[in-house]
Amino acid sequence: MSLDFSTLSAPAIIETLDFEAVVDALVADVIVRFTAAGVDYDVGNLETDPVKIILEAAAYREVLLRARVNDAARANLVAFATGSDLDHLAGFYDVIRLTGETDEALRSRVVLAIQGRSPAGPEERYMFVARSADVRVKEVRVYRVDGGPNIRIALLSSDNGGVPDAAMLAAVTSAVSAAGVRVVSDVVEVLAATQVTSNIAAKVWLLPDTPMAVFDGLEAALRAAWSAEGGIGFDLNSSWIASKLHAVGVAKVEVTAPAASVVVDGNTAIAIGTVALTFSGRQR
Repeated sequence: MSLDFSTLSAPAIIETLDFEAVVDALVADVIVRFTAAGVDYDVGNLETDPVKIILEAAAYREVLLRARVNDAARANLVAFATGSDLDHLAGFYDVIRLTGETDEALRSRVVLAIQGRSPAGPEERYMFVARSADVRVKEVRVYRVDGGPNIRIALLSSDNGGVPDAAMLAAVTSAVSAAGVRVVSDVVEVLAATQVTSNIAAKVWLLPDTPMAVFDGLEAALRAAWSAEGGIGFDLNSSWIASKLHAVGVAKVEVTAPAASVVVDGNTAIAIGTVALTFSGRQR
């Protein structure tokens, strides 16, 4: 399973910036130096004091420099690096960005590459190779059949309604069957993840001043959220549906379908079918 970076604590190397704290520290330092030189200085709190103005300019530049250090630190962390910085980090692990691949997808593959380096053919190794075979591979599930040598690799596509086409299946099959990838004793089969379709229906009430455009955009937002958050092995719960429909300006949501949570096994993905939203009025 790929590491969830959101569960990690914030890196200690990334500093919280405080302009006023830097100014105060510079003023305190100047007072010490003036005192040592026999110079009286007690107007540091005056915004019109030339020394204070100069120190504020210096503090601003110091904060900019510290921010640049923060950016450099982020650029060296897989969880935060983006663009070409992430490309170079990935290259250290022999991972090259696929054409059209997003930062998030590349970041996930880097973690799989690290986890899958064992020569014993771990699940993560097959997942990494499958994800690297076609940029459209959205999700991979690897499982062994009845504890024997038969390995099944189930794919979910980012297009075509989640169904991998023949070209994707062929590319992944070729990649996972290559020498140095497939364990000699494994019999590998690449197939489309099983999909079940679930239709959604709900009643929606808006707040008195909410424009109808909010209601009109709910279906698209719901589908986008499921595309981003759903996947192989994810159940579809009424509470999740209600939370995604309860956008800013929505007063109440009543989910009428599915009547109960749609529960699937670890090798099945749910596709959202029809979405029937009923505008039921306005209330507070």
